[in-house]
Amino acid sequence: MNSRSFFAELKRRNVYKVAVAYAVVGWLIAQIATQIFPFLEIPDWIVRLVIVLIAIGFPIALIIAWAFEATPEGIKRTEDVDLAASARQPRKYTWIFVVIVGAALSVGLFFIGRYTGRTTTSAAGTELPAKSIAVLPFESLSEDKSNAYFAEGVQDEILTRLAKVADLKVISRTSTQHFKSAPDNLPQIAKQLGVTNILEGSVQKANDQVRVNVQLINALTDAHLWAETYDRKLTDIFAVESDIAKTIADTLQAKLTGSEKIAIAKKPTENPEAYELYLKGRFFWNKRTAADLRKSIEYFNQAIAKDPGYAQAYAALAQSWKLLPAFNGGAPNDCFPQAEAAARKALALDDTSSTAHAALASLKGLNGFDYPGAIAEYERTLQLNPNDATARQWFANDALANIGQTEREIAELKRAVELDPLSLVINSNLGVAYIHAGRLDEAIAQLHKTVELDGAFYYARYNLAQALELKGLIPEATAEYQKTMSMTEDPVPLGMLGRLYASHGQKDEALKILQKLREKREQGYTAAYSLALIYVGLGDHNEALNWLEQGYREHDGFNIGPIRVDPLLTPLHGDPRFEALAEKIVPAREFRKAQK
Repeated sequence: MNSRSFFAELKRRNVYKVAVAYAVVGWLIAQIATQIFPFLEIPDWIVRLVIVLIAIGFPIALIIAWAFEATPEGIKRTEDVDLAASARQPRKYTWIFVVIVGAALSVGLFFIGRYTGRTTTSAAGTELPAKSIAVLPFESLSEDKSNAYFAEGVQDEILTRLAKVADLKVISRTSTQHFKSAPDNLPQIAKQLGVTNILEGSVQKANDQVRVNVQLINALTDAHLWAETYDRKLTDIFAVESDIAKTIADTLQAKLTGSEKIAIAKKPTENPEAYELYLKGRFFWNKRTAADLRKSIEYFNQAIAKDPGYAQAYAALAQSWKLLPAFNGGAPNDCFPQAEAAARKALALDDTSSTAHAALASLKGLNGFDYPGAIAEYERTLQLNPNDATARQWFANDALANIGQTEREIAELKRAVELDPLSLVINSNLGVAYIHAGRLDEAIAQLHKTVELDGAFYYARYNLAQALELKGLIPEATAEYQKTMSMTEDPVPLGMLGRLYASHGQKDEALKILQKLREKREQGYTAAYSLALIYVGLGDHNEALNWLEQGYREHDGFNIGPIRVDPLLTPLHGDPRFEALAEKIVPAREFRKAQK
């Protein structure tokens, strides 16, 4: 049979008609399965089975159309049909109506699905992306209560692996820790965190045996998307964490790049003892006090002693040393070199460690005042881990703010708030960014919101006091500073209060605070910046600059880095010594370039 007669035969045997009709009806059935079944909580495997059966049925339908013919006498083999009589039969157009109706229904279901998907997320109060997830605290079912750190660590590791997937929005642990395991009010939690999906779980550890239970839930529909129980030896825990992260990404239809697949599957150490020590270190690191950061350093060092090639432990050690000065746990000159050595060792072992890149980026700004270098490192960090809210916060605070890129500073902090909406420090720093931009009303509103989240978070309170002072609301600012000092002995807000007293005629009160800060300097590290502020208020610019220069020598990047954007230092602008110091920290050519 030549090709022309073959295609003519296909037409005569209605194979074309059957193909078109089957495709339209098959598409209609697929739309019903994908758009309607989930609302009826029909399992996903049935949806997949329907689609597979449709695909398998297509060639079968074409074979049947070729082999058989529908006649007034019933179904007959094509070879047995009188071709001439068949040709004389009036043409029937029923198949056309089937195609049109099926196509109309398919298109209708497609757009209904798209519309209802949008309105479902809108019903939660905001546009919630489908590819978004929060990993709630895992319940520790171990009889030994001291194993609670292990359940927290497994949750943290799964979250860390998911966070490396750029196609997913993954909420940071700081926000998820506000909720208990397996809560009843999942829709409200999803709305508060800005996600569609929630992962719940539990961990039970006994000696070297581990059981991990997980379930993935669509919080808006309460549909259980996936659940699994893993019984493994401790040595297999990385494979469990990788499998959970990979299955979640697949279930949420997140696109994975090759490097993301490698990152999810990575096994950071072969030594289970080192891993447990690392998890204990992370447990204390997450508490964020000077004493707890010191404990985390001890555990990370013990993990490294067990496995000298443990890059992840070196990276975490770097972040602990880097944070200590911010929590009055040590002098920058003592802590930053330790942090940098650990970060560089981590990167020598694993150049894809986003944690190490973030630590090194921060140190380039805080310790070296190398802002172009810091920006390059932060951009590398966020390539490796786009969901790292802490890295975005540091990027904004330690680099973008200091070189005057205030709009980008605000944008990074807003993205960080999306990823960690209940983080007190990130919400506070968004308020500080508004101060840098001169948007005081927004700063006050943002910092009031943070204080409402936790009134005992003194960092938010003293930045709120600063915004109120700049707005000219002096009694309100004074009250906030005083509330702050009832919660902490941090020298920076104490210096801010002394500056306010000095600049508003309460010189004696300012001098009392100055004396207190001098005594603190004799007892241990106290930021020179705090004393400089009081001298600014007293109008003694020469002494203020002496202390700012001392802060520079001490590499206090936390307080000296923003020298060009700090509104409390504005009275010093134009002084040749101030301009010379500012030039060392942020060269004018870089700052002006940032303003373009």
